[in-house]
Amino acid sequence: MSEIVDTELLVNCTILAVRRFELNSIVNTTLLGSLNRTEVVSLLSSIIDNRDNLESINEAKDFLTECLFPSPTRPYELPWEQKTIWAIIFGLMMFVAIAGNGIVLWIVTGHRSMRTVTNYFLLNLSIADLLMSSLNCVFNFIFMLNSDWPFGSIYCTINNFVANVTVSTSVFTLVAISFDRYIAIVHPLKRRTSRRKVRIILVLIWALSCVLSAPCLLYSSIMTKHYYNGKSRTVCFMMWPDGRYPTSMADYAYNLIILVLTYGIPMIVMLICYSLMGRVLWGSRSIGENTDRQMESMKSKRKVVRMFIAIVSIFAICWLPYHLFFIYAYHNNQVASTKYVQHMYLGFYWLAMSNAMVNPLIYYWMNKRFRMYFQRIICCCCVGLTRHRFDSPKSRLTNKNSSHRHTRAETKSQWKRSTMETQIQQAPVTSSCREQRSAQQQQPPGSGTNRAAVECIMERPADGSSSPLCLSINNSIGERQRVKIKYISCDEDNNPVELSPKQL
Repeated sequence: MSEIVDTELLVNCTILAVRRFELNSIVNTTLLGSLNRTEVVSLLSSIIDNRDNLESINEAKDFLTECLFPSPTRPYELPWEQKTIWAIIFGLMMFVAIAGNGIVLWIVTGHRSMRTVTNYFLLNLSIADLLMSSLNCVFNFIFMLNSDWPFGSIYCTINNFVANVTVSTSVFTLVAISFDRYIAIVHPLKRRTSRRKVRIILVLIWALSCVLSAPCLLYSSIMTKHYYNGKSRTVCFMMWPDGRYPTSMADYAYNLIILVLTYGIPMIVMLICYSLMGRVLWGSRSIGENTDRQMESMKSKRKVVRMFIAIVSIFAICWLPYHLFFIYAYHNNQVASTKYVQHMYLGFYWLAMSNAMVNPLIYYWMNKRFRMYFQRIICCCCVGLTRHRFDSPKSRLTNKNSSHRHTRAETKSQWKRSTMETQIQQAPVTSSCREQRSAQQQQPPGSGTNRAAVECIMERPADGSSSPLCLSINNSIGERQRVKIKYISCDEDNNPVELSPKQL
């Protein structure tokens, strides 16, 4: 070091180190100018060795390295055109992820018919994706785009913690779903998972994820680097007891553990589970002829399994390049100094984060119930925009002139609804939920009162939901005839539960 570093710079860095680490009582800075190179280097070594702990030693080494070998210019500065393109790409992805997972939360929590065991797992997956998109992805993107962390030390710790917690929760939830589906399909006679047990499983998933991410709370730190041209940048990183990336073995071991526990082992487990489920659903042949109900049940199970296979496959595809890039970067440190490393990292990070955006799209594409609710909220948004547009003075005259057309359409709609009710009343009765007849239904006609309650339940086409939606008709016979249509959903025990219009 003494041969390649200027003597004056060596002395100045030593003085700065003495002041930085408050060693004025040990070292007399006025006498440093009379020391030769060897003596100054020896003094620097003693400054490092006299630090209290390993973390302080690493801090002193980083300080002296930055002082003695500063970069002439600030690295990783992208032109504004490239920053704009990346901002648009990430902005669209984060908007779809936050909006889509927010709608999934509304669908499951706001509608009783959607509160099934499987949907509780999907709800947990959406919560993890929503937290990742809003609390982690936004801030990490700004950090990677500008190569500068402007959010302070506290949020650096929160950001690293949330990143690992949400990823771990997502993959552990996918594993729990695969076990639940495996038991339901391969071992159908075993007792199904109850809602209470699901809640316990979800709490354990979050607890395990927090334990796995605890080192982020202990070792997250920030550091500011200065350059010759007067610029500086702050980085958020993990400062382990033995240093930081790329020299820290603790950092390498921790990231390897995260890779194995949140990607390697879960992918193997889910591959085995879905392979066994596929053999039962598509590879086995039943003895004798299947009834229509058995065929419908088999189709419904296949739809659900296809959806989860798609979710797991997309997760594996999105995260694999990200993990491979970091494994390669750990063993090839020169990658960090290449010209296009920032674009490579942004691309791999976008692909990994886009998994949170894709999941709601899979629900919409492969599940009729989710699609119905997605279309409802999209239509509500469109109606809201249309109302805002038609509230203008110009549109009022048009609305007044077309009011008679609305009246005609309303009359036609009422006629269609009346016809539909008559057809439903005369349709053959099929039952999928257990009928629980009231005391009035048990009475013979004409006994006691002039009315008899007649109830029939008609099943809607199967859509992959574990809670089928049924249609109930109550026909009161007497002096006046009334037809009341109700929608009924089956609970976990296959008992009918009446739904209000708001729950549909």
